[in-house]
Amino acid sequence: MKVAVEGCCHGELDKIYETIAFLERKEGVKVDLLLCCGDFQAVRNEADMKCMAVPQKYRQMQTFYKYYSGEKAAPVLTIFVGGNHEASNHMQELPYGGWVAPNIYYLGYAGVVRYRGVRIGGLSGIFKSHDYRKGHFECPPYDQQTVRSAYHVRNIEVFKLKQIRQPMDIFLSHDWPRGIYHYGNKSQLLKRKSFLRQEVESNSLGSPAAAELLQHLQPAYWFSAHLHVKFAAYMQHQAQKDLLPKATKFLSLDKCLPHRDFLQIVDIEQDPSASDRLEYDPEWLSILKNTAGLVNTTARTWNMPENNGLFSRWDYSASESGMKEVQSDLGGDLRVPENFSATAPHYDPNNPQLQREPTYAVNPQTTELCACLGLTDPNACRTEGVGWEEEEQEDNLSTGSAEEPSEYPTDTSGLSSSVNPDEITIEEEWEEEGGEEAAIQSPPARLVLPSPSRTSSSDGLIGNRPPFSLTASLPEPMRVSSSEDSTNEEPARHEGAGLTDGMEGTSSPPSEESSAARPPKRISGENAATGQGMKKMKRRNQTIYTARGEEEGEEGDC
Repeated sequence: MKVAVEGCCHGELDKIYETIAFLERKEGVKVDLLLCCGDFQAVRNEADMKCMAVPQKYRQMQTFYKYYSGEKAAPVLTIFVGGNHEASNHMQELPYGGWVAPNIYYLGYAGVVRYRGVRIGGLSGIFKSHDYRKGHFECPPYDQQTVRSAYHVRNIEVFKLKQIRQPMDIFLSHDWPRGIYHYGNKSQLLKRKSFLRQEVESNSLGSPAAAELLQHLQPAYWFSAHLHVKFAAYMQHQAQKDLLPKATKFLSLDKCLPHRDFLQIVDIEQDPSASDRLEYDPEWLSILKNTAGLVNTTARTWNMPENNGLFSRWDYSASESGMKEVQSDLGGDLRVPENFSATAPHYDPNNPQLQREPTYAVNPQTTELCACLGLTDPNACRTEGVGWEEEEQEDNLSTGSAEEPSEYPTDTSGLSSSVNPDEITIEEEWEEEGGEEAAIQSPPARLVLPSPSRTSSSDGLIGNRPPFSLTASLPEPMRVSSSEDSTNEEPARHEGAGLTDGMEGTSSPPSEESSAARPPKRISGENAATGQGMKKMKRRNQTIYTARGEEEGEEGDC
């Protein structure tokens, strides 16, 4: 099947669907699925914009509300993960995933689904170590801290994903797995994003939690966004016992703007006997049931269960009986019910409600799934004033004392923050005086993935690994070309493995002017009174990002 992959959406659904329609006409193909890698911005109304961590000048309604209201219909099944610029109040209604509009599905804080036999997983948000061990305690109305911490990845979601034992075909995240840049063309990346050099050289760019998952899941494909650059990598994993080594093809894409590589089509072999409806994944649902007692809706920090003598249980993986029980709970039907329901009024351009305030809603989709499987709804917990559920006794929980360090450092002073918009403004889209015509000048590449595994036998399981480990680094990187003439469209090979299907995107390669390294934006709060040495420029695609006055010291748009 044809799968379109999109980088940062930023609410531009109309433009993304129009681009897909253009490619379908031009290439004579039919796109079956759209995957979006975060910053989706499912903004329903003016109140939702107040729950989105972006500078005031970027608080624009965009076009999602048309699909939410029913004015328009998504022409292709769309699956997405959250990023760091979302309507967090809307996303929090669906912690286990659900429909944000007809035919548009959110994977939740973390989730796994199946479509036509292809297994698709994802992790929403970005990594920030100081919030990693907390629960999802935030709820509207947000303050300046919680509007940002609401989209930070938590250890409970990574712990759940690390219980997976069956093979993964595709995985989505917003920020990159830490160290993945060592498996692609670093010189080309740094040529285009020179301000990332310090993080790349210190191996601090990206998410250590995502790096853990990359090692554990070893999916055939991993898609990301966040850094607003196209980057391809090929990672050969170490062989597990008697199994053949796996490889992951990594691809990060740009955001939806003219002349940018924001969309790519890949060919993925499907199971012709599988349903053409989106389906739940029985292993994942069983893991959700097993970990229901670990739900934390407070700001209290704690570590996940480990085999360290402090916990009576640390393995929450799915068993065959557990997966059968889940299917029985669903009446033998794994199809995701098409039960979208609006929980907030939609935006009316003819009657703006600028004074509308965010509301706190319990989504019927979440209520229905929790009732069916016996899960804990974090939103109901907050409504009822419940902090968390203890699975057994107090000694089952580790709160992360000085003697029990978390799996990742909580001190971020040694980490550069240029990829975290809380501290720095990442490159905006600027161009010198010139035209703004958008054009797609080259056909999309087609990448053929291996057939998705559909076995539940022990041969198909991920190797026996500890349920949680302290490592947060990828294996020894391969050697990559340092030539300035090499291109990112030809990622380096590792241990002789070839990537013969290419990595060309839907738009033409950047010109010399656009690919040249640009100076980094100033750090939040830095004095910018002088502005010396800067050219007079204007924004690209003024209709998308119209400035309402320059905001100094605000969060970036990555």
